[in-house]
Amino acid sequence: MSILCMQNVWRGANFYKGYCDFVCTMLKCLVYTPKSWKEVIVIAITSASLPAKKRILAVCVRLFLEKGYKKTTLAEIIDKANVSYSSFQNIFRAKDGVLTELVEFMFSTQFGMAKQLAGADLPPVYVYAVETAIQMTLTELNENLREIYIEAYTQKEASEYIFRETTKELHQIFGPYLPGLTLRDFYEMEIGSASIMRGYMAHPCDDELTLEKKLRLFITMSLRVYNVPNQEIDKAIHFVEGLDIRTISEQVMQQLFKVLAMHFEFSLQGIEKANITKTEGIK
Repeated sequence: MSILCMQNVWRGANFYKGYCDFVCTMLKCLVYTPKSWKEVIVIAITSASLPAKKRILAVCVRLFLEKGYKKTTLAEIIDKANVSYSSFQNIFRAKDGVLTELVEFMFSTQFGMAKQLAGADLPPVYVYAVETAIQMTLTELNENLREIYIEAYTQKEASEYIFRETTKELHQIFGPYLPGLTLRDFYEMEIGSASIMRGYMAHPCDDELTLEKKLRLFITMSLRVYNVPNQEIDKAIHFVEGLDIRTISEQVMQQLFKVLAMHFEFSLQGIEKANITKTEGIK
């Protein structure tokens, strides 16, 4: 081997050794090593060591259900989740970021529950009528849920998710009634029908605007938008009115709370009792 070649090998070996030393130094910075870098210490998992995002979601969802979206303050979230303000901002930017993640999970689960409780083998138009009727009834069962839904239909990111996901369902259900329309057309129509939904959600039932009247008005207006014949609209309304929509919606609400508690890992203690009394005042 030539001297030049040996020098290159030596330099390469030195570079490799230097690189290894650098990696070891970095590892020492990343791993807690009280005696030697080879020693690994297993730290018991506590609430303080859980990922910050997971803790924030658990705290927020519980507080939203327990006291409402608006009454839940950022200071309270940061304190209970044991995170810094900067950490919260880096993960969610603002409180509506948490709302968006909650809405995504709620909308992905509640309609499946509704179909199971109301009957899975329904005509598509009936499915839409039942789903929207349950969603609207949920807001009459619980004021904190009402607030979550209203905010969801108001905040830009959350409402955009609702429009986008609902559009897929609308296109599938009402495509045969409006064969010339594209997915984008249904998206633009959903913005209007969602506004009707939000308007009725924001106005609690009273002696004149009863739950039955509210559901009848919404189903009629929304199905007419999607060109459903009047005879089919009447049948869909008759079907919904034949259901015990309050009981079904209450079952959906209780299941929703349990699924939320399981998914976001928080206790329902104190929340369920606070929600039981809400059902008695529905007109």
